[in-house]
Amino acid sequence: MQKLVIRGGKPLRGEIDVNGAKNSTVALIPAAILADSEVTLEGVPDISDVHALIEILEEFNVKTSFNNGTLKIDPSDMKCIPMPVGKIQSLRASYYFMGAMLSKFGEAVIGLPGGCFLGPRPIDQHLKAFRALGADVEDDFGVVTLDTKENGLNGAFIYMDVVSVGATINAILAAVRAKGRTVIENAAREPEIIDVVTLLNKMGANIRGAGTSVIRIEGVDKMKGVTHTIIPDRIEAGTYLAMAVAAGDGVRVNNVLYEHLEGVIAKLMEMGAKMEIGEDSIYVHPAKNLSTIHIKTMPYPGFATDLQQPLTPLLAIAEGSGTIVDTIYPQRVNHIPELNRMGANIRVVEDLIQISGPAQLVGAEVTASDLRAGACLVIAGLMAEGETHIKGVDHILRGYSNIVQKLKDLGADVEMVTTHSQED
Repeated sequence: MQKLVIRGGKPLRGEIDVNGAKNSTVALIPAAILADSEVTLEGVPDISDVHALIEILEEFNVKTSFNNGTLKIDPSDMKCIPMPVGKIQSLRASYYFMGAMLSKFGEAVIGLPGGCFLGPRPIDQHLKAFRALGADVEDDFGVVTLDTKENGLNGAFIYMDVVSVGATINAILAAVRAKGRTVIENAAREPEIIDVVTLLNKMGANIRGAGTSVIRIEGVDKMKGVTHTIIPDRIEAGTYLAMAVAAGDGVRVNNVLYEHLEGVIAKLMEMGAKMEIGEDSIYVHPAKNLSTIHIKTMPYPGFATDLQQPLTPLLAIAEGSGTIVDTIYPQRVNHIPELNRMGANIRVVEDLIQISGPAQLVGAEVTASDLRAGACLVIAGLMAEGETHIKGVDHILRGYSNIVQKLKDLGADVEMVTTHSQED
């Protein structure tokens, strides 16, 4: 077992670099298997989710090499084998292999994925898209069997009942080699979808409309290997901006795209933060006397659900009463009792998070229940008086590469400690 120990109250100064987008990477890796030769991805974050996906690729007999942020994927000898259990169940993004395998081989057997528990996250829209394209779909106690029989996939009209990034990407992956035209309406518009489509189009796909609510795909027969650089991670960037406002004494966040962060930057400035926006960096001035705000998460370009947890500690120390409504994952509240353990004054009333401040946070023993809850607790620990011990570190390592060293470089007093039991 590992835990993160943070001795709070140390002002953060300097620069911190943002990696390639996790939420792009976990879709780009399965997308790469659609090529008939080697695909090179640059800017790949060194996180546990990436290593898990590489292990899955190797089980499919896909050759890989991963060095210094460059991942090479050679699917030329890939085998279509059933993957009902094992590593494929350990992270949610493994569901992209459904669309990719269906497109490449016309069949797949995939175990339903895991990942962070954020309440119900059904894959019914994914399966609906596969059926629309002509696949036979069986969901038998968590094992999804997909088959196109002799007919193959055919272009279709697909309407997403809810805006879903995962379902939109999976529908695209399945449709790129289907016969004829596919139209996806009410598609998600996230930058990560544009990133995946950019890769696929480089590989030879014919996709238009990424970044809008209507995506049109003309099926192609073959796709080739290419080199692609992943966009910066807007969630990691937003986390570091929140951290710089919370505990910074002048921090520059590098490798950011302002247009991907307008929502969170607007909210931080509404609280009283002062920032200088550069071409590919943002400098955060020391912040004092923060005022509370109200946050409502929405599909992109609205405020990202993945950033409500990292901003919660800021609302806890701000003056006044604020609220958070997460319309994407209303049950994303497991960080609240942990923050209250550190001295925050927060209540959850049905789907409304109510925050009263300012609170003085103090170090405590807390547990990260999921990836972004972990980021929330790291920020809280950096602000708090005394020592904070964070268990459930594996969740944090799923999305934040080299986070301990990055924090140390800013002047934080933080270390990863190996413990012998869950009680330590």
